[in-house]
Amino acid sequence: MASEKNFSLQGKIALVTGASYGIGYAIAKGMAAAGAKIVFNDIKQEFVDKGLASYKADGIDAIGYVCDVTDEDAVNAMVATIEKEVGVIDILVNNAGIIKRIPMIEMKASEFRQVIDVDLNAPFIVSKAVIPSMIKKGAGKIINICSMMSEFGRETVSAYASAKGGLKMLTRNIASEYGQYNIQCNGIGPGYIATPQTAPLREPQADGSKHPFDSFITETKTPAGRWGDPEDLAGPAVFLASTASDFVNGQILYVDGGIQAYFGKQPG
Repeated sequence: MASEKNFSLQGKIALVTGASYGIGYAIAKGMAAAGAKIVFNDIKQEFVDKGLASYKADGIDAIGYVCDVTDEDAVNAMVATIEKEVGVIDILVNNAGIIKRIPMIEMKASEFRQVIDVDLNAPFIVSKAVIPSMIKKGAGKIINICSMMSEFGRETVSAYASAKGGLKMLTRNIASEYGQYNIQCNGIGPGYIATPQTAPLREPQADGSKHPFDSFITETKTPAGRWGDPEDLAGPAVFLASTASDFVNGQILYVDGGIQAYFGKQPG
């Protein structure tokens, strides 16, 4: 029978990419509360410094590194440094990501490639860097931050949806290849979460009324009737990082307030 001990991350080292703020920060904070040692990266020193200040304010002794997760050599060097300075990574959360909301026919191929590079190639690169030591240790947890766009399409997000759909399949493939080594790779598919990335979709109109998309999400599409908070993702992440999920592999856990179960509110 599962107990509180099954959900403990005591003594575990968790690398959460791009975790200076937002979803990554909330997940790292939740894992720290469960006992994990947090290491994170961001692409610039100023972002790492801001993240470190936030962790310190929350009483978390995190360690931050400057690293571009699309640079394989830089990632390999960061992982080697973490293993030397902190220890072998037990938990990897591939959180770093970007989105470009541009109609497909107006999007440059270079912009499409950039989104694919950050949202799909980087999780491949970082996972590849940590898996060998997980194999040697005989255990490991990889959590990919997928999206509802792993399942759905929507206007202006062709690159993002393509990347997140690919990330869903990378998740399943890592589970298929490395499950024999007691490595579990699962994904979390956030719904619409109130973060800086989604702020443009929540900005009030000039007349003070709600943004049409804000109304669509809260009044029509989401049974919960609200945007998610980054903290809503912490519990699912802790579950997928803990021994409670040792026989869960290759799955995507959608944390979306019920959107995928719901056809939508009838008009009128």
